[in-house]
Amino acid sequence: MTRVLAICNRKGGCGKTTTAVNLAAEFGRRKIPTLLIDLDSQGHGGLGLGVVAHDRASTVHALFGGGTVDLDRAVVASAADHVHVLPADRAFEGASPQSDVHALDRLIRSPGIAERFRVVVLDTPPAYDPLLVNALAAADAVLAPIVPHALSAEGVRQLLRVFYRIATTVKPEIDMIGVLPVMYNERIRHHRAVIEEIARELGPQKLLPAIRMDIHLAESFSARIPASYYAPSSRGARDYKVLAAHLIENLAVRGHE
Repeated sequence: MTRVLAICNRKGGCGKTTTAVNLAAEFGRRKIPTLLIDLDSQGHGGLGLGVVAHDRASTVHALFGGGTVDLDRAVVASAADHVHVLPADRAFEGASPQSDVHALDRLIRSPGIAERFRVVVLDTPPAYDPLLVNALAAADAVLAPIVPHALSAEGVRQLLRVFYRIATTVKPEIDMIGVLPVMYNERIRHHRAVIEEIARELGPQKLLPAIRMDIHLAESFSARIPASYYAPSSRGARDYKVLAAHLIENLAVRGHE
């Protein structure tokens, strides 16, 4: 069964794409067939895996512009083993408010994806728009990265309001796996204070293993490969490896024997 993990926060610049790319790579390293769907029209999710859609490519955003997605042409192999990408249309100008809330879910459950991939990772835009709603309606589980800063914490609170709205009206079985601190430095008092506040609000069980500050995570995007390929012994690569192991157990997925 395909499991769908949405990486979301209503605040931009909080590590959503870094987390989506590096988690997808870690799933792939465990031989779990993984698809990253890049819903953010900046296209950075694909870029971090060495994939950029050309001008006439079929992309996921065709769903929200009244078209269809040609999966045979749109899904492409990435720079990471066992990981493919359904890239973004970087010229996409926005979805109609009347977009079908279940369009993405139907695409993911279609044989072209469901029979090929065990995990689908959704890199989502920060705006509350039909793309984010589609991502939540398609997701089995949600992970919210947070930079330990008051504005990022507020982005999580805004996301939770959207999450509960979807959970009560569209998809009651959706699971909020938890909040992921990224660019975390335990020696910085403000970082500790923000994380402690989130733990009080959501419960400590909803805090996921943190991703520490590491310049290699930024450098790996310049190289267009995940951190585990760029600098496998770096803090960031090791931290995403720990997180992936935690999520694989939570999502109940296994790689090929």
